[in-house]
Amino acid sequence: HGLAAAKSQLLRTRIHGDYHLGQVLRVNDNFIILDFEGEPVRSLTERRKKQPPLKDVAGMLRSFSYAAYSALTKYVAKTHTEFQQMEGWAKLWEATVSDAFLRAYVSAPAAYATVPKDKDDFHRVLEAYILDKALYELNYELNNRPDWVRIPLTGIVSLLS
Repeated sequence: HGLAAAKSQLLRTRIHGDYHLGQVLRVNDNFIILDFEGEPVRSLTERRKKQPPLKDVAGMLRSFSYAAYSALTKYVAKTHTEFQQMEGWAKLWEATVSDAFLRAYVSAPAAYATVPKDKDDFHRVLEAYILDKALYELNYELNNRPDWVRIPLTGIVSLLS
């Protein structure tokens, strides 16, 4: 519904399709993006379809959530600290990194054509793609890593609250 309610025309182009921290390498003072095959469980036809680049932005934002919560889970297991006691720090890190990433993205000249000019549209479209990615992750984790289900569920709940 968020995408349908957008008033702005969204540029569609070929996108990475599975953009996350694991697909980015830092080499000297540069970054290299790997693996442009898209999400493995989606059909080739779907992966080749032109889509708004904000879908990749949403994928990277969800990746920050995975980084925060996987680090938190490891820390809690190692130190025997209460999860809830430390979760606020993970959320703060995720919010700070996400904000910095979004500010850099929207200020880049290359993003001007890909970001809806209307701020409400921008947030509506981005949240729709974040929810889509979190639902995809939930399905993936249920089928492959049930112990990680908490990460996409936390993201879904945060969008709905």
